Amino acid sequence: MRSKIFTQQMYSSIEECVIQTINSSYNIVNDNSLKSPRAVGDAIQQLLEERFSSFLPQKLLKEYNSAFARRAMADFAFQDNDGFCYVVDNKTHNMETAFNMPNLTSVERLSRFYEDYHNYFTLLIVAYETSKSRINANYCHFLPIEHLSWSCLTIGALGWGQIQIANSNNIIIDRAQTRKSWMLSLCDRLAEFYPKEIAKIHSRISHFEKIKEYWLQQEDYSVLLN
Repeated sequence: MRSKIFTQQMYSSIEECVIQTINSSYNIVNDNSLKSPRAVGDAIQQLLEERFSSFLPQKLLKEYNSAFARRAMADFAFQDNDGFCYVVDNKTHNMETAFNMPNLTSVERLSRFYEDYHNYFTLLIVAYETSKSRINANYCHFLPIEHLSWSCLTIGALGWGQIQIANSNNIIIDRAQTRKSWMLSLCDRLAEFYPKEIAKIHSRISHFEKIKEYWLQQEDYSVLLN
């Protein structure tokens, strides 16, 4: 069984509700905060946490939760009556910026989460502009991470590796892509990524071996005067 949430009718309806809610909400940030992508992102996230459950098809919704710690995998989560669990990571993108490279999730955390086929790591991406003291949502994407094409993703060197959007101005979606094919592509990319990281580490070890040799030849003295 596949999730009904990601049928075109349902995800399109959710995306439209997100855009309408943001664009009809006034004064969620003050004029000074409009200049801060972090402040705007926090305001949008808080607004959607409060309203998101109402965007979901109530006949499918079993449980909704928006109480998560800041370092948790999700900003909010819900479960449907078919037993699927969706953790939702809300990302915002200021279209007035030339470049934005957001972290999505750890490769290790995602691989564990996806051991259960009922789990969906879901992205809620909102692109916006600011004008006349307002936030204007231009578009929204609501999709599981495996519907993002690897041509717009990259892996950053943090922990086991961090999946990132290479540039938020260039998001490529493939809703026909299966989880299996996406995860196999992830494994192939890690098989290339890790050896490069090992080579970097060897280079750093060599660098500090030279630094150590330098300091072994220096006099040892105290900065304190007698």
